[in-house]
Amino acid sequence: MDKKFKNRVREQFGKTAMAYVQAARFSGGKDLEEAARLLKPTQDDNLLDVACGGGHTALFFAPLVRQVVASDLTMQMLKKAQEHLAEEGGVDNVVFREADAEDLPFPAGSFTLLTCRIAPHHFPDVPRALKEFHRVLRRGGRMVIIDTLLPADPEIADFYQTMEQMRDPTHIRAFSEADWAQMILDAELILQETKVIPKTHDFQDWAKRAGLNRKEIQQLNRYFMDAPQKVHDYFKIESFAGEVETYTDQKLLVYATRKEKEKK
Repeated sequence: MDKKFKNRVREQFGKTAMAYVQAARFSGGKDLEEAARLLKPTQDDNLLDVACGGGHTALFFAPLVRQVVASDLTMQMLKKAQEHLAEEGGVDNVVFREADAEDLPFPAGSFTLLTCRIAPHHFPDVPRALKEFHRVLRRGGRMVIIDTLLPADPEIADFYQTMEQMRDPTHIRAFSEADWAQMILDAELILQETKVIPKTHDFQDWAKRAGLNRKEIQQLNRYFMDAPQKVHDYFKIESFAGEVETYTDQKLLVYATRKEKEKK
């Protein structure tokens, strides 16, 4: 990962760490429920949550597994996430580690489960990260990645990429379902299932969580309002008196596994 960009990510998420920790919308949802259904976690499992953010995914899975290692590039985010879990109480099997998704500091085969939720669009080299996921997963290990699905229509995709970068300059890009399938294959993982899950966002909360000031939020609001009708239709943009209230995007859940050990 480029050092300058890595520092930008640390700066961005360091200053917004508390907002992400306090965002209740991350603590549950259909995506986490579906992830648990597919991963089938047990008390024998050791789970790595990559780019853990506010710790919500780690907290969700902690009661279901033996141990969770919650890793993130941003130390400030890890500290806030750790405080959040301590305040929630009842969880004593989560440990926190500073880690770059593209260079994980764990031995090969350390984990039976791996999760990475709403983060890969910040990774400069997703294929490299996936190879690291393969390396740290034990043979037969299971993995779920959840991230925003890139719209198929080029004009809508361009709108999406631009609005995400207006909100957060550390956004790099989202991927199509076909992109993910190819990257999973290239990483020598086995794609088992994908699922598209819509997610509705409160516009003001979504913009403020990224640390935007009033002027920046107004500019982003205008960009939404001025978008072509097909963009409004795709994102189900709801507005009142020229102000965006909500929009809905599509999250792609990718369930993959590492190949089992060959039988002799």
